[in-house]
Amino acid sequence: LTNAKAAERNKAVRSEIKTRVKSAVKAIGSDESEAALLLAVKKLDKAAAKGVIHPNQAARRKSRLMAKGNSAANAAG
Repeated sequence: LTNAKAAERNKAVRSEIKTRVKSAVKAIGSDESEAALLLAVKKLDKAAAKGVIHPNQAARRKSRLMAKGNSAANAAG
């Protein structure tokens, strides 16, 4: 029962992460891209701190997200 409760909470957090990362990737190149990227990074950090995802996974996903954002910024600028 306890594991089921934790799994339900973790599922919600994972879903939120996916949503924020998708919206950040979609927003790359637009005006609100920086805010979307920061929010996605914040959610990834929080999930790693809570133990929902491994800290290395959070770091890897943040790195890839920032790389996409920087390459788009360099291509535009």
